[in-house]
Amino acid sequence: MTILFLCTGNSCRSQMAEAWARTLWPAPYQAVSAGTHPQGMNPVTATVMAEVGIDLSEHWSKSVDDLDLATVDVLATVCDSAYEACPHIPGVPVAVHHSFPDPYAAGLDPTDDAVLNVYRAVRDEIKTWVEQLPGTLERE
Repeated sequence: MTILFLCTGNSCRSQMAEAWARTLWPAPYQAVSAGTHPQGMNPVTATVMAEVGIDLSEHWSKSVDDLDLATVDVLATVCDSAYEACPHIPGVPVAVHHSFPDPYAAGLDPTDDAVLNVYRAVRDEIKTWVEQLPGTLERE
């Protein structure tokens, strides 16, 4: 089962969700992420994920237009903007939405504790949601 985590920039929230899913979920779940308007990887995202042992150095910001959407079983939007601008994906049987705060608004300084704390809070909130998502999907 392939789950696409979609946000606007594919630079933070969807990248975190994909990374958590790849770390926490067993087969048959597979996770990918993309953005409606990719903006490149956010360096603070990589910093806070590295704090929990997840390396994002091989991740890059992808456009939803670059993916083979025929392989997507579940569409999971993680920001309101992506939910509102979500492309129609024919044949996707399940769509879920959870809006997470945009930590980008806190800034991009990976040495500023206040900025890091905002990203950490979003990271941890996404982890909790991703941990529970397979059980939610099984009930749908």
